[in-house]
Amino acid sequence: MNAIYISERVQETLRPVSVSALTAVVAPMGYGKTTAVNWFLNQRRQTEAAVILRVNIYSDNRFIFWKSVQNAFAAAGLTALAGCEYPEDASSAAQLMDDLCAVLAGDTPCYLFLDDFHLLKDEKAAKFLCGLANRLPANIHLIVASRNNFLPKEEILRLGHRLHRIGREQLRLNHTELAHYAHRCGMDLTEAQVESLLRSCEGWFSAIYLNLHSLAERGILLSEDVDIYSMFTAAMLENLPPQKREFLAIMGLADEFTVEMARVVTEMPDAEEILLTLTEQNAFVTRLPDGKAFRFHHMLKECAMRLFARLTPEKQDACRERYGAWYEAKQQYLHALTAYEACKDYDAALQVIERDAGILLSTLDPAELLERLGRCPVETLKRHPFAILVLMRCMFNWRQIPKMMELKQLLLTTVAEHPEWSQEEKGSLLGECDLILSFLMYNDISAMSRLHRSASAQMSHPAISIQNSGGWTFGSPSVLMMFHRQPGQLDRELAEMDECMPHYYKITNGHGMGAETIMRAEADLQQGRFDDAQILLERAYAQIEGNGQTNMTLCCDFLAWRLSLCGPYTPRVPLEVRREEMLRQHNMSWRNLFNAICAYYYALRGQTGSIPEVYAAHRMNTVNTLAPGKPMIGLIENQVYLAQGEWARVLGRSPGLLTLCEALHYDLVALHLRIQMAAAYARLGRQDEGLGLLQQALAQAAPDGFIMPFAENFRDLKPLLEAAQEGPHSDAVRRILALGAAQEERCRALNHSEALPEAAARLTERELTLARLIADRCTNKEIAAKMFLSEGTVKQYTNQLYSKLGIGGGVRTKRAQLAELFAKKY
Repeated sequence: MNAIYISERVQETLRPVSVSALTAVVAPMGYGKTTAVNWFLNQRRQTEAAVILRVNIYSDNRFIFWKSVQNAFAAAGLTALAGCEYPEDASSAAQLMDDLCAVLAGDTPCYLFLDDFHLLKDEKAAKFLCGLANRLPANIHLIVASRNNFLPKEEILRLGHRLHRIGREQLRLNHTELAHYAHRCGMDLTEAQVESLLRSCEGWFSAIYLNLHSLAERGILLSEDVDIYSMFTAAMLENLPPQKREFLAIMGLADEFTVEMARVVTEMPDAEEILLTLTEQNAFVTRLPDGKAFRFHHMLKECAMRLFARLTPEKQDACRERYGAWYEAKQQYLHALTAYEACKDYDAALQVIERDAGILLSTLDPAELLERLGRCPVETLKRHPFAILVLMRCMFNWRQIPKMMELKQLLLTTVAEHPEWSQEEKGSLLGECDLILSFLMYNDISAMSRLHRSASAQMSHPAISIQNSGGWTFGSPSVLMMFHRQPGQLDRELAEMDECMPHYYKITNGHGMGAETIMRAEADLQQGRFDDAQILLERAYAQIEGNGQTNMTLCCDFLAWRLSLCGPYTPRVPLEVRREEMLRQHNMSWRNLFNAICAYYYALRGQTGSIPEVYAAHRMNTVNTLAPGKPMIGLIENQVYLAQGEWARVLGRSPGLLTLCEALHYDLVALHLRIQMAAAYARLGRQDEGLGLLQQALAQAAPDGFIMPFAENFRDLKPLLEAAQEGPHSDAVRRILALGAAQEERCRALNHSEALPEAAARLTERELTLARLIADRCTNKEIAAKMFLSEGTVKQYTNQLYSKLGIGGGVRTKRAQLAELFAKKY
């Protein structure tokens, strides 16, 4: 009865899968979608030695889905997605597409099968798959099985011949196929039986299977007027011994399970024998390709859940307790949380929340978590004060501040009600509460420092609600831009950071290590003290070396590359090397931060062709940026607009950015924006407006001695700066003019050296001039006139040049080779 039957017609229907970028298999439950695709993939593995990646989808939780995808890649020996985050925005999705195409491209056929796609209720996922299909190399094939049509009409048109569609009409059995299938199952039906079965089941594979099973077991076909679940129960469950029915009832709660899990959860010592027997007798229990895990077909799961509902409440709760304990031990905290909540064991559920520390909890919808929290008795919550801390942090992340403060009050009440608790216990709770409350004081160093000092004095162990590997600057590449709030307060802010950060490091395992050093180094750069900035930069690199905090390393890089434009300083890691490192890490937050660094650096140099595409094309709306980091990213995008000559754009968008800066007290960012606006007005020939903004910016910068934001915009500000030499800030302006001219020359030299081919490094300046003229197709006579040489000397120098560059052949061939050599970059 469990024989796999794939008709010749269906085999022909499946054949185009191997030449299609995307195959969509769409049909209701029970039409054999998974069976047909698995048969096809097994054939491919035998004939093509193909790479097969299977992903079973069980819910709409994106974390659980993404973990399944990562596990599928890992099972195939592919590490491309290890550490890669679920793409939350269009930019991340595009980068993931590039990664997948790069890692899977080659001569070996590769099939990625996503089953039960209808359970992933995320419209962006379908668009991602369509976008990926349009970019896939020829050896990679996506197969998506779903009960619902998931393809938008415009995507169907866009995919064209790259899309192959299989529907219920292709999968349903016709008269001849039904007779063949029945014969394969060991039953030769009469013509009347075939007609009756075809009429009642309309070719629906599962219904036909159930009828044949009933005929084999009981000698009768099933009634035509019952629903599929009643049909399933009659054919597959009614004749089972009680122990097997109970086994199905209990294991129907699991998405996938192993023999070990079944033995623990059912408490049946012979679970393996029961499972193997059921697998042999029931096509709706299947062993997964890894040979270890099993899963129930959705039809069986539904009927099993109905059986489970008949168990006594005590037995149901005991089963869910065992499920929760199993998942908790395997660190599958979301599954454990669901199991414990279902049996109303809120103590165990809160224990899971403590152990998760809010990591997986953050993947839930805020409304869902609030609803779950509302079902938990207050007295139970008070027994788990550390869980309250984790929930407070979650509420802050979701900007549910009233609920956060409500939980804070509950924590304080709980501590007050337990005078028997040790001072150490109370200190750890109240200290971490202060730490979480400090986030409400963002970028007010004085206020944050008071809370950090309080937390540090009370806590005896690191906080559980903060992971030190996470980001620290909210997507900003600059610490100074985050924490400089007010003109004239720089020295105080730096001193407060020096005092504040050691306390913060102590209670967070060094989260954000090096921030105070980077901030002070940035201040030195902004004040034009380049040697001091470099010394502190190297100290910051040393502080964070090897601690895995990529965020802070990139902040150092941002400073290093700006510093490299101020003098003969070479950053320790070339941008290309860092880019490769970011690609290997598959962390979109770090990649976005790196793109911001490159965009600003190349904009300052005027190298618009090297600016990352997401900035060059101004697609920042496709990137998820946390609110505190948006003004900095806006500033960088403004710098790109200036480099591209889009001055009106700068003036149009800057007022909105200034409003954000005012709300967040970002004084340094606001200074940059006003300078950028002044530069844009200057370029548009509106000198009076530009000069007014420049004077305003000079007054804003003077108390802290900031000059580099002006020097970095020297190319556009030069006429305004020259006009401001006799004003109230004349000394600063003269220094800015000198630094700006030096930076402009430095950029010119860097651009010039990078524009030359590698071979040109061996040439003198005179030889370079000669090479350029030859590459420009100048004749010997024209070269002689331009270089004030005789034609004979030009010929002599030219031959020496060819020899030095290793160019041989005839005169025309040599000229062509040299022209090609210099045309690549020059």
